[in-house]
Amino acid sequence: EEEARPGASPVKLAGKRILLADDVEINRIIVIEQLSHLGLDIDQASDGTEAVAMFAESPENFYDLILMDLQMPKMDGYAAAKAIRAMDRPDARTVPIIAMTANAFSDDIQRSREAGVNEHLSKPLDLPLLLQAIHRCLHQ
Repeated sequence: EEEARPGASPVKLAGKRILLADDVEINRIIVIEQLSHLGLDIDQASDGTEAVAMFAESPENFYDLILMDLQMPKMDGYAAAKAIRAMDRPDARTVPIIAMTANAFSDDIQRSREAGVNEHLSKPLDLPLLLQAIHRCLHQ
């Protein structure tokens, strides 16, 4: 049904695997609910440390996309994105990372770009903007 909308990208999202990192469970539930109709496989991490570990332990090219909250305890999204980008495996440099944050100031966006983030979305997430970002990242 996603592909049936006028102007929708031809990218098929069903079966794509996303790593969702957010320390607030209700935020993860909301994202999963918003994306539930797309047939995505979504793995959840409750902080940056867990997200980095899950990525590190996954087979190469296991994750198609990472949704990363920037404000998390233990390891924030900036540090987690940098840690993933620094891993010695080809997909660590290419996996798209979409930052999600309540801070959408230009310096936050600049900082996330420097950490290796591809897209920057403000919270609360706007579903059409989230879908556009996912399509842009997966269409490369």
